[in-house]
Amino acid sequence: MLFGDGAGAVVLEQAEAPGIMYSNLGADGRYRDLLYATNGVSVVARDGEGAALRMKGNEVFKVAVKTLGGMVDEVLQKNGLEKGEIDWLIPHQANIRIIQAMAKRLRMPMERVILTIQEHGNTSAASVPMALDTAIRDGRIKRGDLLLLEAFGGGFTWGASLVRY
Repeated sequence: MLFGDGAGAVVLEQAEAPGIMYSNLGADGRYRDLLYATNGVSVVARDGEGAALRMKGNEVFKVAVKTLGGMVDEVLQKNGLEKGEIDWLIPHQANIRIIQAMAKRLRMPMERVILTIQEHGNTSAASVPMALDTAIRDGRIKRGDLLLLEAFGGGFTWGASLVRY
């Protein structure tokens, strides 16, 4: 399974203790030739050709790992944290090799990484909230845990949030 279908949302409420401790977002259009849809994502050409996804997988992988790695380093540095202080990594569920590379960079065993790609596939923007929900419902994530949510997606966009659950 390459792509799955899903939706996710998180309800926030005011609290005295910190919840979202840090967030960052970014984008870089210089890499548009590495991952794109021909004819646009929802256009069907008059000659009968629909849109097709084009990706240079090895190059996308390299940019994703480098970008996510830098983002993880920024989150830790800006919050005065060491790699071992993160309780759970909740990554975008697009590619197990990227997820493993981020776990290695954080020196986290894969047992501390929430994986749902095997059940849901890549649900795009829904993958992080769906993985968060899965881990809360099954009891892995507990109140007070420090979570690092991260994603790298289409359009070479990325983001991370450090959250105290």
